[in-house]
Amino acid sequence: MSDKLPYREAIALQPEALKSCLEAVSRRLEALDVAPIAKGPAILVGIGASLYAAIVAAAQMRAQGIRAFALPGTDLYDASIDAGGAYIAFSASGRSEEPARAMELRPNAESYGVAKADGTPISRVVKHMIATGSGNDSGPNTTSYLGSLLTAALLADKAGRPSATKWAEISGRAEAVLKTTRAQAEKAAKLFAGKKSIDCVGAGTAYGTAGYAALLIREAARVAAQDWDTLNFLHGPMEPNDQDSGVLLFGHGREVKLAQDLAGFGIPTVLVTSRADIADADNLVVIHVPAFSEGIGDAILQAMPAQLLIATLSEDAGLPVCEFRYRQTDTKRDV
Repeated sequence: MSDKLPYREAIALQPEALKSCLEAVSRRLEALDVAPIAKGPAILVGIGASLYAAIVAAAQMRAQGIRAFALPGTDLYDASIDAGGAYIAFSASGRSEEPARAMELRPNAESYGVAKADGTPISRVVKHMIATGSGNDSGPNTTSYLGSLLTAALLADKAGRPSATKWAEISGRAEAVLKTTRAQAEKAAKLFAGKKSIDCVGAGTAYGTAGYAALLIREAARVAAQDWDTLNFLHGPMEPNDQDSGVLLFGHGREVKLAQDLAGFGIPTVLVTSRADIADADNLVVIHVPAFSEGIGDAILQAMPAQLLIATLSEDAGLPVCEFRYRQTDTKRDV
């Protein structure tokens, strides 16, 4: 059995985890040389949920003037591949084999590690370690995922154009989102109950959120799910959807019309958006998350109602704690 927290309990811990992360990472960044990241290209490496955190982070860094790209660790298994000027390895636990191996193959590279604690295997194969201090976690990842996002945001502010985001507000914002979106998340879970598959859709930083949500659905509720870039979804991937499947969208642009169109086609649809002028309709549940900071700030907050929705799906499936049925023995390194 896992010693991790029940999923919903960990979701509730996130406001405090974000506060702790902000304090720990801010202190670490005071003495951290980020010039290699600023110069770029910065290659953000991960696997699983941490790959989706890297996708969110890379999109944000590009928006702040940093040349940044996200890759799965396996894309860097050839040591001769010179992909960038700096490497940032994301691993929530600090134990994931793939980003650790990618860094291990580049001992002379300017490398950084992001994990919830120091002293983990990832810290032994990078030159600079950033411990998020996000604390206790669940399976699937909750506090550690948001801690990775906030760490990336603070890195982007130091290495790129400052966002002027008031990060001291993030904990309070998160607490408010958990309270104000709970009812709609429950309504969304009822809409998705019994669906054979759920597509998750977003663009930019929200594309990473969509990937994270799809992984949560697969791990926590054991429902087939897939992530899609918003415009790519229009070019054929949406064709299998019908009343027996669902679509979860994140965004305030093309995602809004797409959500309304899907619902009009009779497809159960949930839209997580900062727009307050969009209302529920037949086959459509809208979860409003007030805008905070374009990009990664909103991505942190919009992940939360998705977590709440998926927590209900997992509990209804009799899975309040995520236990992998098919866990593999070569995905984690020993501490």
